[in-house]
Amino acid sequence: MSNVIDVTRPKPHVAKVWLNRPDVRNAFNDDVIAALTATFTELAQDESLRVVVLGAHGKAFCAGADLNWMKTMAGYSWDQNRADAQQLADMLWTLDQCPVPVVGRIQGDCYAGGMGLAAICDVLVAVEGATFCLSEARLGLLPATISPYVARALGVQASRRYMVTAERFSAVRAHALGMVHELATPETLDAKVDELVATLVANGPKAARECKRLVRDVGGQPITEALRSETARRIADVRASDEGREGLQSFLQKRPPGWLPAA
Repeated sequence: MSNVIDVTRPKPHVAKVWLNRPDVRNAFNDDVIAALTATFTELAQDESLRVVVLGAHGKAFCAGADLNWMKTMAGYSWDQNRADAQQLADMLWTLDQCPVPVVGRIQGDCYAGGMGLAAICDVLVAVEGATFCLSEARLGLLPATISPYVARALGVQASRRYMVTAERFSAVRAHALGMVHELATPETLDAKVDELVATLVANGPKAARECKRLVRDVGGQPITEALRSETARRIADVRASDEGREGLQSFLQKRPPGWLPAA
């Protein structure tokens, strides 16, 4: 795997993916985009995996695009710009579609494309002093490829403000807006992430994946007869599954479910 990211497996059911360019505040370029796409494509196929942590080494989570990469893009034709942007859009889609729950670990700066990475996380934990910014408009650009994920995570009204103003805002503000789920101090960040990882691992592994897919499928949809029928079918499928039966029986028998990993 490319050294621009660092992938570890601290436990069989847990993967940690780290941006690994701390000298440039984990700014991304072609190599980072390709490495993240390949890594999450591989992780998505791992049936034993129950949670992925997405974090970064160093003082910043991600400062956006690498300056040298931006210098190269300055001379691109329209077709080259289109192809380059498509790679970023496809990478974000690959991360967003990962069937395994993703926990984001944010410290320092989370700017531009870094906000796209943060926005695809199912659970987001940030240091109270972290700073967010959709900075593209300052450069005469726009956060196009990340916009579907940011608008979903931050909310449309807040996105309208922060995309057009390119203002920096705090993790505390992002928490108030609902994008950040948990705030932590630098000293408690990893403990909070580990706590959430343990919570996710304790859940039915197939149920957790289905819950993630459920939210994606029903979010924003009108509550029609077809949707009601579909949700009824899904719960029936799960109740009749081996995991669903084991979960119910373990609850009634007051014992741990069989999917819990050995201590």
